[in-house]
Amino acid sequence: MAELHLEREFDAPRHLVWKAFTDPDELAAWFGPDGYTAARETVDLDVRPGGHWHLDLVADDPSYPPGGPMRWTVLEVVEGELLVWTEVLGAEMAALFGSDRMDTRVELHDAGGDRTRLVVTQGRFRDDFVGNARAGWVGSFDGLARLLAA
Repeated sequence: MAELHLEREFDAPRHLVWKAFTDPDELAAWFGPDGYTAARETVDLDVRPGGHWHLDLVADDPSYPPGGPMRWTVLEVVEGELLVWTEVLGAEMAALFGSDRMDTRVELHDAGGDRTRLVVTQGRFRDDFVGNARAGWVGSFDGLARLLAA
């Protein structure tokens, strides 16, 4: 089993990156791998320990595999710095990922000036699935960069 670890710097202060993760309108504007969109009407956030982070991904093109619901339970929150959540996976997703639980840790760090370093740790995955997870986050990060530049 493998764990995904990604880092990326954004040309925006930490409070704006935090808002992009915790404001439903902003999250819907950027979250999702290439070819998928977070349907705004499904984004429901309760960002506190014991709260939730819910959304449905929708394929932008009908020829793509369908998206689906993402239902996370928030485990830990440090305002502007840390967001940790978990998802209990159904049998189909558990077989795909190689685990019945998916844990995600999002850290925000000052990177000098008005820049933010975002660190995402996620897993555990089957070794052969880590590349897919990485591609999904990279597509989302590209959307986040566009949102923050606007």
